[in-house]
Amino acid sequence: MKKITLLLFLLCVGPIMAQVQKLEPPYWWSGMKDSELQLLVYGNAINELQPEFPENIIVKKVEQVSNPNYLFITIDTKNVEPGPITFKFKKGKKTVSKMDYEFKERRPGSAERKGFDASDVIYLLMPDRFANGDTTNDSRPETIEQADRSIQGGRHGGDIQGIIDHLDYIDELGATTLWSTPMTLDNEKTYSYHGYACSDLYQIDPRYGSNADFARLSNALHDRNMKHIMDYVPNHWGLSNWIIQDLPAQDWIHYWEGGEYGFKRSNYIQTSQMDPYASNYDAKGCMDGWFDYTMPDMNENNPMVINYLVQNAIWWIESADLDGMRVDTYPYNDKAGITEWVTRVLQEYPQLNIVGEIFMHDTAHIAYWQKDSAIGAIQGFNSNLPSVMDFPLHDIIPQVFNEDQQNWGDGLFKVYDHLTKDFLYPNINNLLIMMANHDVNRINQEFGGDVDKYKLAITLLATLRGIPQIYYGDEIGMMGEKSKGDGDIRRDFPGGWPGDPQNAFNADNRTESQKAYFDYTKKLLNWRRDQPAIHRGKTLHFAPQNNMYVYFRYLPENPNELVMVVLNNSREMQSVSLDRFAEGLKEHTSGTEVISERKVDLTQPLQIAPKTAMVIELDL
Repeated sequence: MKKITLLLFLLCVGPIMAQVQKLEPPYWWSGMKDSELQLLVYGNAINELQPEFPENIIVKKVEQVSNPNYLFITIDTKNVEPGPITFKFKKGKKTVSKMDYEFKERRPGSAERKGFDASDVIYLLMPDRFANGDTTNDSRPETIEQADRSIQGGRHGGDIQGIIDHLDYIDELGATTLWSTPMTLDNEKTYSYHGYACSDLYQIDPRYGSNADFARLSNALHDRNMKHIMDYVPNHWGLSNWIIQDLPAQDWIHYWEGGEYGFKRSNYIQTSQMDPYASNYDAKGCMDGWFDYTMPDMNENNPMVINYLVQNAIWWIESADLDGMRVDTYPYNDKAGITEWVTRVLQEYPQLNIVGEIFMHDTAHIAYWQKDSAIGAIQGFNSNLPSVMDFPLHDIIPQVFNEDQQNWGDGLFKVYDHLTKDFLYPNINNLLIMMANHDVNRINQEFGGDVDKYKLAITLLATLRGIPQIYYGDEIGMMGEKSKGDGDIRRDFPGGWPGDPQNAFNADNRTESQKAYFDYTKKLLNWRRDQPAIHRGKTLHFAPQNNMYVYFRYLPENPNELVMVVLNNSREMQSVSLDRFAEGLKEHTSGTEVISERKVDLTQPLQIAPKTAMVIELDL
């Protein structure tokens, strides 16, 4: 039988036509730490066939499910060398077909790949809205929704080639890591551009490009010493997902009696996952409820489902050479199931970083989900999740810089107070921190287009503990209000499409306002690249006075790595005596301000303009 890449072919089985339509994973690697591999074989009445493998492959288990179109075959790959193999499908003693499969050789050092960390700055973009590098794939005959930029919630045509074409722009800005919202196939009828309702976990959406293009994006990033994070969605798949359309068994999803397709919406009460008084009714309603009507909730307590998800994540890490994952809607997953998922992925890649979206608003609730949390330990729970998102910091940033008067607890005191809770986190440097993302108002909308407020906020983000993440377009002042629809906060980047009236990717074409945003961000983020005190240092801060906040980032083992940050959030020019900050200044008497590059005499009162930030590298 002819070998074909997609492994789609027909098998004739006597009077019954057994059609093998899919085999997943479509290929694998030799030398994986976990040698067990669960193969999903799908086709018409496929469970009537018996698989037979070469002698060096041990078949550990062949499982049938209630749907006769599936076989699940668990094999041991410990002794398999890289290269092609052939296995057979039999009916009785008769071989009715042969199937070709491939075990690939892993990249050198693949298991030891190092993930993103606090030395990085993450650039988050939505591929459909960033840049259209290949207009021929905007609409595809095999996908339902067609491109139409006039529809706010429709497909606009951005793609992988558009991202690759503008990696130099992201690199120039000073970002070191790319996080794109999901690019796997989302074949829903509408709103498919966001990608969070996956139709095929092993296929990149053809409107973005191919699987090879996705790997090519990683290569292009790595050529620039940049990193690639994949947005991964284990909690829910799309209603159009090919497996959802023909479930192996009903218990692959959380099926609610009486609901169409088994649908019941999540109650979204994430606190029920750690609330010591929570009813099972509420906890189940959060974890097992569907995120939306088009997003069936996966049952990660089913071993076959969790095996499928673990292998799929490993397959993408290995095939696309990824540097990390961002996991969507983390507390909505089955708690035990998602813990097994992250544990097994990290057993294969111990230095990889994975960040979970914990869209909650209290530090204790966020810290609960980070690996080795003492809060989780109270309940005997350890998530094994390395990184979490500091949403409570995100929540206060728009408030802080819109409050010119400190009063009691207002303005920058909110940041000071927020950081006093950092003792709750087991790994404070592995927090993802952000001003905005694809689900909330754009930060410049919150600031009313005030570039001075933006400069204060991005300075805070770039100099605090953790891993800064910026949202595409914020660096040129893009606006967007969620109340006007998600599409308004996910606008097309100007210049990303042929014929756009203005190209903000090009410095010569930026408006004066866009230049003010971009140039400040570029200067700050490029300085941050080589600052170990920012990447892994400790923090010493002083309670804000008159809405002015002073903090130091330092390395205890190297007193010469010392940065002083001064944020004047008031509308007044301030002259500040530095005596109060002697503990941070130590013997240093001068420094260099990063943005202006001017020398600062630290033996005299510091003069700082209204709504202005200063980042001072202290001299030896």
